[in-house]
Amino acid sequence: MVTLARLTEVDHADLIELMNDPRVRRHMPLATGSFGREDCAAWLAAKEAMWRDHGYGPWAFLVDGAFAGWGGLQPEGDEVDLALVLRPAFWGHGRAIAERVLAEAFGPLGFDDVTVLLPPTRGTAAGVRRFGFRPDGEVEVAGRTFLRFRISSAPRSESP
Repeated sequence: MVTLARLTEVDHADLIELMNDPRVRRHMPLATGSFGREDCAAWLAAKEAMWRDHGYGPWAFLVDGAFAGWGGLQPEGDEVDLALVLRPAFWGHGRAIAERVLAEAFGPLGFDDVTVLLPPTRGTAAGVRRFGFRPDGEVEVAGRTFLRFRISSAPRSESP
């Protein structure tokens, strides 16, 4: 079972471990240097500010009560962006977590569409395409290029 919790409810050591895992960082081109306690505190404050300023933000993901990662919905300019940063042991749970987040996005939060930004290291993006996300150009964030995909709240197709 997937539960969404506020990031402040998670042990900071778990967040620090995840954010320093080289298997995870390989797909996080904006992550540089090590991620320590002070970085974690500042990062958590910025994520909580999203909730305060926008009424939504990222969550901690718990799978059967265990910390699986973080992500969810974040403002990206005028867009609502979906992100998943999962511990490698939970990479097989990405679909269930994404479904849970999209249900929130198109249900209680009432968004019309959601984007996903993927670094080019993610290859074909088959996973997001299976959800019905479609290519929507490229964007630059902090000097790095990302591939943007978009899905609308209209019924989604399971086909790639």
